[in-house]
Amino acid sequence: MSTSIPQNTAPSAPKLSAAAAHALSTDALEPPHAPLQYRVEALDLHAHLFAVRLRIAAPQAGQQLSLPVWIPGSYLVREFAKNLQGLKATQGRKAISVQQLDKHRWQLDCKAGQPVELHWQVCAYDTSVRTAWLDSRRGFFNGTSLLLRVHGQERTPHALEIARSAATPADWQLATGLTPHAVDSQGFGHYLAADYDELVDCPVELGAFWQGRFTACGVPHRFVVAGAPASFDGDKLLRDTQTICEEEIRFWHGKGKKPPHRSYVFMLNATDDNYGGLEHRNSTALICGRRDLPRSASALGEGGKQPEGYTTLLGLISHEYFHTWNVKRLRPAEFARYDYNAENYTQLLWFFEGFTSYYDDLLLRRAGLIDNAQYLALLTKTINQVQQTPGRQVQSVAQSSWDAWVKYYRQDENTANATVSYYTKGSLVALCLDLALRREGPVTLDQVMRGLWTRCHGGPMAEADVLAVLQELTGRSWETEITQWVHGTGELPLAELLAAHGVLLQADRPALAQQLGLRVQDKRSVLIKTVLRGGLAEQAGLMAGDEWLGVERAGGDGWRLSKLQDLPLYTRPGEVVTALVARDHQLLRLSLQLPAAAKATARPALKRSGKSPAAPDTETPANIKLGMQDAAVAAKWLAAQ
Repeated sequence: MSTSIPQNTAPSAPKLSAAAAHALSTDALEPPHAPLQYRVEALDLHAHLFAVRLRIAAPQAGQQLSLPVWIPGSYLVREFAKNLQGLKATQGRKAISVQQLDKHRWQLDCKAGQPVELHWQVCAYDTSVRTAWLDSRRGFFNGTSLLLRVHGQERTPHALEIARSAATPADWQLATGLTPHAVDSQGFGHYLAADYDELVDCPVELGAFWQGRFTACGVPHRFVVAGAPASFDGDKLLRDTQTICEEEIRFWHGKGKKPPHRSYVFMLNATDDNYGGLEHRNSTALICGRRDLPRSASALGEGGKQPEGYTTLLGLISHEYFHTWNVKRLRPAEFARYDYNAENYTQLLWFFEGFTSYYDDLLLRRAGLIDNAQYLALLTKTINQVQQTPGRQVQSVAQSSWDAWVKYYRQDENTANATVSYYTKGSLVALCLDLALRREGPVTLDQVMRGLWTRCHGGPMAEADVLAVLQELTGRSWETEITQWVHGTGELPLAELLAAHGVLLQADRPALAQQLGLRVQDKRSVLIKTVLRGGLAEQAGLMAGDEWLGVERAGGDGWRLSKLQDLPLYTRPGEVVTALVARDHQLLRLSLQLPAAAKATARPALKRSGKSPAAPDTETPANIKLGMQDAAVAAKWLAAQ
C-alpha cells in the first residue's frame, strides 16, 4: 500500500507563523542520555550557515576531535573542514584553548572527566548529495560535513538534536534515517545513533518537501521530494519505487522474508539539471533534473509518455537501493571500519559498484518497469561507453577501483585514454559472469550474490570469497575468468555470451566524433573536450581545449564550422583537409585525414570455440547495437525470478 502526502504539508502538522514555530522549541522534548550530544540548527539561511553544538560528558585530557576528509560511497578526499568556522570550547564556565593540529584535527586544552561544550558553524553551499546545503528553500546535510568526531569515543552512543531556530521557516519538515527519540510532528527534535558511523551515515533533509509512504515486504518506506514542479506525479513515483524495493528484497531474501533494515527513506532533490545519488544503510540521497520526474496524466495529455529521463531516475533508485545490501553491509574487508582521516583503498569497486550497476537496470526489467527493447538499449549504451574508451586497454577494472581516489573522481582531458570506469566495465564483467554461469548449468549470478551474503554474514568480504562461492556452486574454479576480466585489459567475450542467450551483438555506424577520435562540445563553435588515443584527430595534432573554427579543402574553398555535424556538408569522406584551429589565441592550420565512408555490418552470433571460456573470439566493435534474436531464450535471463 502506498500513500502520498501533498507537497508543503506534514501529517497532523498545523501551519504556524515563524514566531509561533520558534516558540514551540524542541528544548521542551526530553533528550536521550548519551555521552556525546550534538545540536544542529539553521543559523542564517542567506549566509548558508548551520550552527552546531557538541557536549562531551567525559572528555579525555587533551581531547582530540576531527572532521572526516571524505564520505563513504564517494571516493575522493573532499576536505570538509574547509567549510568549518568559529570553533570555540568551554569547560565549566571557562573558555579553553582549541589548537588546530592539521587540516582537519583539533585538540582541546581540557581536563579529563569534566564536561566540555563546543560551538562552531558550517557554511553549507554544495547542492550535491555528498556534503551540505542551506538556503531559504531547503536544507540538507551529511554528518561527515557538520559533526566533529570525538577520538576514542566513536563507538559510544551519539545523540543528535535537530532544532528549530528563529531562522527556520514554519512549514519546514525533516526527514532522516536516524532513530527518533523525541520529535515533534514535523520531525524536529532528538535522534539517537549507536555510534559515530551510524550518526554520519544518516543524511538529513529539511524543507517544505512533498512526501509519500509505502510498505515493501512489510518494511515502511518514506519518499520525500524537494523542488518538484506542479506536473509531478507522486503516486506514480511511489508505485514504481515500491515495485523496485519489493523486487530487490525478494532478490536477496526470497518471498516472505524481511530485509536487514527496519525502515528506509528516499530523499530526492529535483533541480534544473543534475543527477546522482549516494547510498546509506537505511536511506539514500538522490538528485535529478525536474524534467526527469514522472508527470501526471493531465500534464502529459492524451497518449503522452513519461519523459525518457524517468527511466534513468528509476535506474538510479534501483542502484542506490541495491547498495543497501551490496556495499553498505556486504562490503570490502578494507571498509570493515572506515578511516575518516585518509583514503580507504580497495580493488573491489568493480564488484560493489559494477555489479550493482549490472543489476540496477536488469531488476527494472524483471520487475516489469521496462521491456526487453528498453533494457537492451540501456545495455547497448553501457557497452559503447566501455568500447569507446581507449583506457580500457591501459587500466584493469581492479586498478580502476584502487585508483578511484586520484583518477575516477578527478577526471581530466586524458581520463578516457588512461582509465576505465569500474561502474561500466564492472557491470559488463557481471554480465559476462552471469551469462557464462547460465550457459554452463543451473547456477546464476543471483545465486552467487546470495551465496556471498550468506558466507560473509552480510559483512566484510574479499575477492577470495567471490572465487570460493563460485567454486562451491559450480564445482570448478573461475580464477581464469576473474583474472582475465577483472585484472586484465583484454576484450570481454560479449558477443559470444550474448548470442548464447538469444541476443545478437551487431556493429553499428559510429558517430562522426567517434570516427575522428574526438569528444566535443559545439554551440557557436566546436570546442574539443577530449582527443582519443590513436584516432585521426590525435594524428592531426588536435588537442583538448582547441576551438575548431573551420575547414579548408584542397581546392581552396573554406568553411566556418559551428557544429561538428556540419563537417560532412562541406567535405567528402576520406579526403585530407586543413583544420583551422584556435589554441591559446593563436591560429593554427592542421592537416586532417577525414574518415572514409563508414559501413555498418551485422556481427554474426559466434560459435563456441576451443579457447578458454574467459577469452573472446574476436574484438568487440567500438560501436555496437543489440538486437533480440530469440526472445524465449533471452527470457530465461531477462525475466528470471
